[in-house]
Amino acid sequence: MFRLLKITVLVLVAMVSLQARADLDSDISHLQQRWAEVNYQLEGKTRLSEFEKLVAEATQATSSYPQAAESWIWSGIIKSTYAGAKGGLGALSLAKESRADLEKALSLNADALDGSAYTSLGTLYYNVPGWPVGFGDDKKAEEFLTKALSLNPDGIDSNYFYGNYLISEKRYDQARRYLKKAQRAKARPDRPLADSGRQKEILEALAGIDGKK
Repeated sequence: MFRLLKITVLVLVAMVSLQARADLDSDISHLQQRWAEVNYQLEGKTRLSEFEKLVAEATQATSSYPQAAESWIWSGIIKSTYAGAKGGLGALSLAKESRADLEKALSLNADALDGSAYTSLGTLYYNVPGWPVGFGDDKKAEEFLTKALSLNPDGIDSNYFYGNYLISEKRYDQARRYLKKAQRAKARPDRPLADSGRQKEILEALAGIDGKK
């Protein structure tokens, strides 16, 4: 009788765990899709207002799944993208919140989402102004971006953002190699809009390099 009860409890725990994972995956998928829609399909004030709503949704996700690195990664990505779209003093506050979220993700699972926390942190560090205005640091940026590449050497985002960093450093020949690799990255069937938007950004970055030569 006790053995049967123990097995039943274990089965119930497993079922709850599987449902929780399914709920997390569904919520992360929603954040990914909505981020792509807002980032690539909207403009102006509408884009900013929808980003603000998406930040609230991401915050809810971190509250619902506080031990899931994926929720913190997407909260950080959304806040950093919103910061870039918003600009001004308010952007720095968002960037700091994004950094905190991404550092939290690293503390939970540094390998989550193919090391996306490293990619996003690196991008923050080379886009945010340095001291005394902000926390920007080109050396840290490269450390994070190369770590992301070690975890996801063929990814579209890891190669694109490192290529962009290299452009900011005027290392154009290296930048071109990584951007071309990003261009050849395998398509993500579950993220067609994000891939399409990123490929356009890659073309723009390559054209920018051509314009500097």
